[in-house]
Amino acid sequence: MAIKEIAEADNIQTQDLDISNTFSPVQQQQNGANPDDPEAPSAEVSSKRQRMSDLFTISCAGFALISDGYQNNLMTATNVVLTHLYTEYTSYYSTQVSNALLIGEILGQLTIGLACDYLGRKWAILITTALIVVGGILGTAASASTPIGLFWFLTIARGVTGFGTGGEYPASSVSASEAANEYTPKQRGPVFILVTNLPLSFGGPFVLSVFLIVLNAAGSNHLNTVWRVCFGIGVIWPLSVFYFRWKMLNSKLYRRGAIKKRVPYKLVIRYYWKTLIGTCGAWFLYDFVTFPNGIFSGLIISSVVKTKDIQTDIEWTLLLSSLSLPGVFIGAYLCNKIGRKYTMMVGFSGYLLFGLVVGLAYDKVTKIVPLFVVLYGLMQSSGNLGPGDMLGLLSSEAYATAVRGTCYGISAALGKAGGAVGTEVFTRIQDNLGKRWTFIISAIAGLSGILVTWFFVPNVSGEDLQKSDEKFRAYLVANGWEGKMGESDLQVLANKGTPEEVIGEVDESKAG
Repeated sequence: MAIKEIAEADNIQTQDLDISNTFSPVQQQQNGANPDDPEAPSAEVSSKRQRMSDLFTISCAGFALISDGYQNNLMTATNVVLTHLYTEYTSYYSTQVSNALLIGEILGQLTIGLACDYLGRKWAILITTALIVVGGILGTAASASTPIGLFWFLTIARGVTGFGTGGEYPASSVSASEAANEYTPKQRGPVFILVTNLPLSFGGPFVLSVFLIVLNAAGSNHLNTVWRVCFGIGVIWPLSVFYFRWKMLNSKLYRRGAIKKRVPYKLVIRYYWKTLIGTCGAWFLYDFVTFPNGIFSGLIISSVVKTKDIQTDIEWTLLLSSLSLPGVFIGAYLCNKIGRKYTMMVGFSGYLLFGLVVGLAYDKVTKIVPLFVVLYGLMQSSGNLGPGDMLGLLSSEAYATAVRGTCYGISAALGKAGGAVGTEVFTRIQDNLGKRWTFIISAIAGLSGILVTWFFVPNVSGEDLQKSDEKFRAYLVANGWEGKMGESDLQVLANKGTPEEVIGEVDESKAG
C-alpha cells in the first residue's frame, strides 16, 4: 500500500511500519495515529491515559449510582417517619412528595440524555452530580411555618434531586457501557450490571440501614432529626466522586462516533423505531410496578405487621429490600448465558408468578408475615433479575454511540413516567379495589412485559459496540447524510473510514 493511501486510512495500524516522520500533525490527528504508542486511541490520548479513564469511569459510575439508589429509596422510610410526625401527611402528600422525584427524573433523563450526546459524557455527568448535591441540601434544610408548607418545600427539593438522579441514568450508564466495552469487552454485560443496577438496588437496603442507625442514635423522640440527617447523608456520595469525574475523558467510542450538529433524527427513528418501542414499553411496565412497590413498601409492611413501632416497620422493610438483591447477581450471570432478551422475559415471568400468588391468596399470606415478606421480596428480586438488569444494559448496547444517550434517556424517561403513573394510582387501587389488586395488577404488567419483550426487544448478543457504531454510520451515509462524526482528535466526515464489509452488510440490508 502506498504511503499516501496509508495516510488517508481512518483506522491506520502503525505497529509494523516505521512512518512516524511521514505524517504531519494534522494527518496524525485525523487518523488517530500515535507513533510512540501504537495502541493509543488517538495522537492526543495515550493508551495508558485512556485505560485509566475507562477504569475511573466504570468505578465512579458504580459509586455514584449508589447515591441514585439511595435517593430513589429515601422516601421509603421517610414516608413512614413523616406519617408518624404529621397527621396532615396523608396519602395525597406522600404521593406528591414521592412523585416529585419521578417527575424530576423524567425531565432529567430527557434533557441530560440529549446533553450527553451533544456536550459529551463528562459534562453531563458533572451537571447531574451538582444537581443531586443541591437537591439534597435543600431537602435537608426544608422548612416552613406549616406542615403543608414543609411538604411543598420537600416536593421542590425532591424535584431538583430527581432532575440530577434522572440525568445520571443516561450519563453514567452509557459512559460505563462504553468504558467497559474498551476495558473488558467480553464481560461488558455483567460488569455493566454490577456497576449500575447493583448499586441502584443496593440503595434500598443501604438507606434503610442508615435510617436504623440514625434512629437508634437519635431516638424515636427525635424523628425530625432522623429524616433530616438521612437526607444530609445522601449528599456525601455524589460529592465523593466529583473530582474523579472531573478528570475523566470521553470514551473513544464517543470521540469517534458523536454527532454534535445536524443529527438526522428521521433516519434515527427509521433505524431504531422497533427497538425504541421495546425498551420504552418494557421500561414503562417495569417502573409501573417497581417504583410504587418500593416507595410504599414501608407503608405496606406497617399495614401487615400492624405495629406502632417504627423501628419494627423499617426492619421488616429492610429485610424485604435485601431480598431483592440476589436477582441482580442471577441476571448478571444469565445475560451472557441465555442472552439479554430471554433474561428479561424470565424476570417479567417472576412478576406474573409471585404477583398472582400473593394477590390471589392475600388474606391468607398476610397472616404469616415472614411468608408474605419472602414472597413479596421474590417478586421484587425477579424484577431486578430481568428488566432491572437488562433494560439499562439493552438501552446502552442497542443504540449507536451518536444517539445512545438520547435513546437511553427517552427509554428511561418513559420508564419513570410508568413509575409516576404507578405511584399515582397505587393508593387509589388499594382504596378502591383492595391491597390484593396491587399484586394482581403487577402480575398483569409482568405478562404485558413478556409480550413487549418478545415482539419488540432485539436479542442483542453483546458484540463490540464499535461494530454497531460502524453499521449505523454506514446506514446514515447510505441514506445521504454527509455530516461530521466524532469530536476533536477523532472527528472525521461520516463517510470516512467505515470498513468495506460493514458497508456491504448495510447495502444488502437496504436492498432486502
